Parts: sequence; C-alpha cells; structure tokens
Amino acid sequence: MKAIKFRLIVMNFLQFAVWGAYLTCMGNYLGRAGMGAEISWFYAIQGIVSIFMPTLLGIVGDKWIQPQRLLGFCHLITATAMLTLFYLGMQAAAAGVDPNKSLFITIYTIGVAFYMPTLALSNTTAFTILKDNGLDTVKDFPPIRVFGTIGFIISMWFVNCAFLDNGSFGFTFGDNPNKFQYTYYQFLISGILGVLLFLYCMTLPQCKIIKKEATSLADTLGLSAFKLFKDKKMALFFIFAMLLGMALQVTNSYATPFLTHFKSDPALANTFAANNATMLVSISQVAEALCILLIPFFLRRYGIKVVMLMAMIAWVLRFGFFGLGNPDMPGVLLFVLSCIVYGVAFDFFNVSGAMFVDKECDSNVKASAQGLFMLMTNGLGGSIGVLAAGKVIDKFCHWNEQGFLVGEWKSAWLIFAGYALVVAILFLLLFKYKHEPEKK
Repeated sequence: MKAIKFRLIVMNFLQFAVWGAYLTCMGNYLGRAGMGAEISWFYAIQGIVSIFMPTLLGIVGDKWIQPQRLLGFCHLITATAMLTLFYLGMQAAAAGVDPNKSLFITIYTIGVAFYMPTLALSNTTAFTILKDNGLDTVKDFPPIRVFGTIGFIISMWFVNCAFLDNGSFGFTFGDNPNKFQYTYYQFLISGILGVLLFLYCMTLPQCKIIKKEATSLADTLGLSAFKLFKDKKMALFFIFAMLLGMALQVTNSYATPFLTHFKSDPALANTFAANNATMLVSISQVAEALCILLIPFFLRRYGIKVVMLMAMIAWVLRFGFFGLGNPDMPGVLLFVLSCIVYGVAFDFFNVSGAMFVDKECDSNVKASAQGLFMLMTNGLGGSIGVLAAGKVIDKFCHWNEQGFLVGEWKSAWLIFAGYALVVAILFLLLFKYKHEPEKK
C-alpha cells in the first residue's frame, strides 16, 4: 500500500510542478517579450478553456480512454506546446525581435486547454487507484495531494534561482537578468516535466472504464445543476462565488511583475524581494498547504458564511498589503503577510465552497454542482476578473524600456482591495445561512 501511495505522490508532485514553472512568473517574461499588454488575456485563457475542456475530456475519460492514460496524453500535448513556446522565444531572442504574438498566444492556448482538464483527471486517477487498492480516499488522499503543492513550490524556487548566462548554468538569489523567471526557459522546464509525467502516467496501474447507464445530454454536460439557481440561497452562493472568483488570478498574473518593478528604483534594485519575486510569492502556496488543515475546524465551529467572510476579508488584506508594502524593511513584511493570508483567501473560499456544495446538493446533482461551482469561480469569475484587473493596471501602469511594469501600483492594489471589501459587505447582508454546529 505504501508503494501505491508513493506512486500517487510522485504523480501529484509532477502534476503541479508543471504548472508552477511558469504560472506566477510568466508575466515577467511576457513584458520583456513585447506582450505585456496581453498578460491579462494569457491568464484569462485558463478560465475560458476551463468552461468546457474539463467536461469534454471528462466524457472521454468516462467512456473511451482510461483516465491515467488520458492524463498522460494531455500532459504530452501540453508539454509539446510549452517546448514550442520555448523554441519560439529562443528563436526570437536570437534574431533580436519579439516572438510572433498571434502564434505564441495560439500555442499557449492549446497547451493550457489540455492542461486545465488534468487537474480533474489527476484526482480521478488517484481516487480510482486508491479505491481499487482498498484505501480510504478521505483519509489517504489529502496527504498525497499536499505533495502537489510542494511540487508547485519547488518548481517556483527552481525557476526563481536558476540562470543560464553565456552557456554557464547556475543558481543565484541576486540580480541576474538571465534567471529563468524572466526568460523563455521557464517554458522549457515546464515542458520537460510534462514529458516526464506523460511517461510516468503510462506506467501507472490501470483505471478500468466502468460502463454506466445512459444519461441525458444535459446530465452528461453538467447542465442539470443549473436548476440549483431556483433556490435563492444557492443562487446567491453561486453569484458570490463568481464575484469572489474574480480575485483568484489577479495576483497570479501581476504579483511578480509588481515585485520585480522595484528593480527600476536604484534604492530598491538589490533587495531580496525585487530579485526573487517568484520565491517570495511561493510563500502563498506554503500557506495554502497549511490552511487546508484548518478548514474542518472552522467549518464545524462557525459554518460556511463565516468561513467565506473570512476568505473575503483575507482577499482585502492580500491586495491591501501589496499596495502598502515595499521591498525594503519593514515594508517587505507586508508582502510576506500578503502571502500568508493568501492561504485563508484561497482555501477558505475554494475548498470550503466545494464542501458546502457537496453538503447542500442532492446526490443526483453533486458532480454537476461541483462543475457549476468551478464554472462560476475559475471559469467565468477568473476570466472576467483578470481581464478587468488588466484594464485597471493598464490605466495606472506601463512597461518601460527596461522591461519593468512601472506606475502607480498602490492605487491599483487598493482598488482591488476595495472591490473585495464591497463583495464581503454585500455577502454579509444578502447571504442568509443559519449554521447548526455538528453534534459530537
């Protein structure tokens, strides 16, 4: 049994390491490659493809291709796209020009379209293998899933410190414009990890396809869950899930360009935060892993409304601390606090919200209701939010000749904090839910 758990730990580690190589630092490279104005679109694409691709590939995994193999094939396609982005960036740099924008975005879209479904496919694979080996998914899966976050963090640390300068490879915490977090090499790392995961998935135990009773097209596509909007409580919950989902990708998109822009100020250019933005932001993922452990206690004691309000206030602090901090002491402590509260902001919203949906919905729509929750948060909310955030940042900031996104960042962050505060107040006033503590 330990061998099975270890195999799933490796799968989860690689699953998120693929993403961590570029997700939080991609904006730094895009700004230097003439695509700074499109950063919001790069992150919005993740939400847009999440509206339909997980469902479509989920059907394929249910009916025709075993999920562990489909997981591998998806990673192979994604890895091919990431390696192609690396090649396009390298060729453009050698010619002293920016990459072809349309081609670069198209290849990236293909890669992301096949990566996002793997978030669900990896869970399906893990659950199936655990059950087939007589293990308890509730007890045994969370410790396995934590290694996914660890993989994400280690991948972030690697691209933060690794550099290739005149053929010389090394690591540094200091100032070096050739660190992978600033260059197309982040896509190379993601692509290599994706190929490794593809090969690894081909060796995993079989997850045999079980023939299921025929269902309607609406049930297959998860559309039956939309009837939950007839319930006022659930309708309000999903609406607020979308509104809060608009905050999800803002810091993933702009935190590293924001922290890195301090390098344009001679007085702050050599600070740790300005030169190691990706590593600093990784504190957010550490906090995320730890805060998962707090959710059962807070849900049992205070209920979903209080827990969701805590998440909303945490988003206010997440943005506010970024707006008020700076890379020097003691201002950098506000950046650290912003990363710490992210654990509450993300987990108390995403994980608690999913648990609330599971508790409140009938068994015949639980799966599709979870799909609807993901659609409202990561799909509609995430896409709309990052595009709107891009408009705000474009109003206050601009890319300078040195490749730094400079401007009145404080105003932008405080606007985001104000938005989260308004959502929190409206949720407090409009969402009615009486918590009944569980009896021991």
